[in-house]
Amino acid sequence: MPLPDSLTPISFLLLLSLICIHASVHNYAGLKFSRKGNAYVVHGGSEGIYYSHPNLNQSSASSNGDAYIRFEKIIFRRPQEASNFSTGLIYAILFEVDDRETIGGSAYGGQRAICCTSDLAKLGACKEGEVIHRLSAINPGWPEVFGVSFDVNEEISTMQPRSVQITRTGMYNLYFMHCEPRLGDMVVEGKTIWKNPSGYLPGRMAPLLNFYGFMSLAFLVLGIFWFSQYARYWKEVLQLQNCITLVITLGMFEMALWYFDYAEFNESGVRPTGITIWAVTFGTVKRTVSRLIILTVSMGYGVVRPTLGGLTSKVVMLGGTFFLASEVLELVEHVGAVSDLSGKAMLFLSLPVAVLDAFFVLWIFTSLSATLNKLQAKRMMAKLDIYRKFTNALAVAVIVSVGWICYEELLTMWHASSFFQLYFKSTDIYNEQWQNAWIIPAFWQVLSFSLLCVICALWAPSQNSMRYAYSDDGSEEFDKEDSLTLIKPSAAVSTKDENELGSVQIEREDGEEDKRE
Repeated sequence: MPLPDSLTPISFLLLLSLICIHASVHNYAGLKFSRKGNAYVVHGGSEGIYYSHPNLNQSSASSNGDAYIRFEKIIFRRPQEASNFSTGLIYAILFEVDDRETIGGSAYGGQRAICCTSDLAKLGACKEGEVIHRLSAINPGWPEVFGVSFDVNEEISTMQPRSVQITRTGMYNLYFMHCEPRLGDMVVEGKTIWKNPSGYLPGRMAPLLNFYGFMSLAFLVLGIFWFSQYARYWKEVLQLQNCITLVITLGMFEMALWYFDYAEFNESGVRPTGITIWAVTFGTVKRTVSRLIILTVSMGYGVVRPTLGGLTSKVVMLGGTFFLASEVLELVEHVGAVSDLSGKAMLFLSLPVAVLDAFFVLWIFTSLSATLNKLQAKRMMAKLDIYRKFTNALAVAVIVSVGWICYEELLTMWHASSFFQLYFKSTDIYNEQWQNAWIIPAFWQVLSFSLLCVICALWAPSQNSMRYAYSDDGSEEFDKEDSLTLIKPSAAVSTKDENELGSVQIEREDGEEDKRE
């Protein structure tokens, strides 16, 4: 039975399946079989599971440190009108992703099939009408295959409860399959329980529990520093510093909620929908507010201009659009979900967020350039210095972000030959990089936290905070000689009149510049 290197039927199933499992306890509430090639299939789940050392003192089903997949109350139900005949086996096939080639086969190098064909049966490779499977050469005893059948007039067939011990780290996939066309309306009910040695968190999510615990501690330390400064100099606090306080508070709530979300999931095996929704919403609000703060600061709001003028509605519209796009993406990706979305679905939802992010970056740096020029022209050296540091921090963040995205792209092209990578997991069709998948959300969280720390360091409340605030009373510090060089008074004008004329002309130029904006 030749096994070519081309895409196999089971690989095709792994590629096309949109996983809709709602917890590490995978429930099947009347899932109907769908036709894939010449077989009928229900996808039972896909999760990364870490190696479990055999425990000789406790049963594999109950040991807390064991990793296993347990089948509980799995039944197959067919309609009464389709119960007047006996059937062949209905299979539950559990395999590690590296063993996907062991499912299906082909005759004489032709098109591969999951169910045994007449040509394959003539070769003696399998029995016609059965699912083709063979033992793995690299993973002895796998894939795990269980089967039940229907007797005449029997509407329900029950699979015996069992636990499969996991002794090899890998991405495991479960499919229910049969080859009987007359069972097209059959459904599967029951549940399977997937457990890692450390708990019920799927393998790709397990490291995030400790990560969000660390990030919660980091936000706590940042919050203590910021709130102590805020309380100490509360009389000197600017409106910008109030906004930074809001971002820190949102970040503290977001990290804590993510930690509790993963902790509860790890303990019970069922993801707490309410906590997940709150975590997603706090995170989306924080990202939106952070971008709006950076944009308005870049425009010089509260520093060189008292209001945004006609730009206010555009800024609000951009922020609202970004919030909606991000909220939808995060809700679909996280709420009640364990497995990754398909590549096309992830690309469809991620693209609007990526475009809006790019628009934010473009608008921010354009505004920063104008603000820097204005500060330099007005010789506001203290504000110019802080804005230069702010610009450098943003530039570093953007460069690091672009570098990371390029790294993801190269890594993905190496593994999956994709043409573009918005998210690492969107093109890893077999989830073979599941052990590294947690690094993607962790990186962006660390990058945004680092930028927030820089902003807190630059604009921390102090006794000199008010020198960075906008003022229209002429109290801004100018270099006297440089200011006078901007104006060429006539010889007939006195020194006093010369200074007054210079002030009027500077104010007039500022007014014209604001109008041009």
